[in-house]
Amino acid sequence: MTETAWIDLALVSARPQAMGALLRYFRNLDQAEEAFQEACIRALKTWPRTGPPRDAAAWLIFVGRNSGIDQVRRRSRETALPPEELLSDLEDREGELADRLDGSHYRDDILRLLFVCSNPALPATQQIALALRIVSGLSVRQIARAFLVSEAAMEQRITRAKARVAAAGIPFETPDAADRAERLAAVATMIYLVFNEGYSAMNGPEGVSADLCDEAIRLSRLLLRLFPAEPEIMGLTALLLLQHSRARARFDADGAIVLLDDQDRRLWSRPKITEALAMIDKAMRHRRPGPYQIQAAIAALHARAKSPEETDWQEIDLLYRALERLQPSPVVTLNRAVAVSKREGPEAALALVEPLGDRLSGYFYYHGLRGALLKQIGRRSEARVAFDRAIALATNAAEAAYIRMQLDRLDGEAAPAVVAEEEQ
Repeated sequence: MTETAWIDLALVSARPQAMGALLRYFRNLDQAEEAFQEACIRALKTWPRTGPPRDAAAWLIFVGRNSGIDQVRRRSRETALPPEELLSDLEDREGELADRLDGSHYRDDILRLLFVCSNPALPATQQIALALRIVSGLSVRQIARAFLVSEAAMEQRITRAKARVAAAGIPFETPDAADRAERLAAVATMIYLVFNEGYSAMNGPEGVSADLCDEAIRLSRLLLRLFPAEPEIMGLTALLLLQHSRARARFDADGAIVLLDDQDRRLWSRPKITEALAMIDKAMRHRRPGPYQIQAAIAALHARAKSPEETDWQEIDLLYRALERLQPSPVVTLNRAVAVSKREGPEAALALVEPLGDRLSGYFYYHGLRGALLKQIGRRSEARVAFDRAIALATNAAEAAYIRMQLDRLDGEAAPAVVAEEEQ
């Protein structure tokens, strides 16, 4: 790993915890961001010479806090000082605040920050976009891809969210129990999207993308501790565990994608699968089905199958139909088309896929699956166009390489389909 690469990895991995702590300390979004950026700049200058600190997050919090205080002091030279009794009481006030936060039902700065960003004063899409940008440091491009919108549109959403926070003076306070319950769905979505970004960007089980997956699972577990009787949070946690259990099998030694049917199931993490299956069973006993539980149930069917041939595609199709009713989405229909292709053949699946073109024109998996289905039924020229479009939309080198392999085999034997469902 190059010098710059390990520093980038450390900064990205430490960002959520550092940003959460800095925002708790400064209680101002822009100031916390400035402090974190200044700490990152100093890390880039210092760490190549001194080596990595024992705790990167703690280092960034300490340096960022000091940098932010310096900024406040510089600005204060142009404003009148508050009364001496207020200055003298600052440490006590901070201590009281820390005691109150640490005594709350959740003690994690990152999870608290997610609840704060999900303030209902912001539209739902702005809540989630702001949290993904501030908490996880995802780029505008990454967030736009998660929402299937253009970068320009997402940039506007984030800018409006920040402006609204500043103009409205939205407090970065610890939400009470009622507010936490009201914001639960938005926070769950944030965690789900953080995981998906890491999962889709992963070029192997190591690196920043794996860190995002692990962080999402950690946050989901914390959320489950807050809401231990909420079946949807059980479903979310189980879903993330099941998806991440396949991390070691998803790529070969050269970094090439290995589809689900071709994966060595001995590489799947049995502890994660066992934990997830028990969690799904517990969630189902509540008899309050939801989208995360259904997705987890689909992943569980793959996990329980000892071989690809034993996969219950009929049950997977039925579960996707239920998911379509609960949460209609072109991506859900695209995933159901995979199950249909396994049960009824590529023609039936293509009939489901074709009408999705307008809504999924910028989605890699749509063009990859469509190209594979066209190839299977012998419509090679159309398949080539679809594969070319998929390459243009690939989010990492592994995705692009896999589609190029399909193009190279167009004139040879039919290749396995690119399975959107397997990679979601």
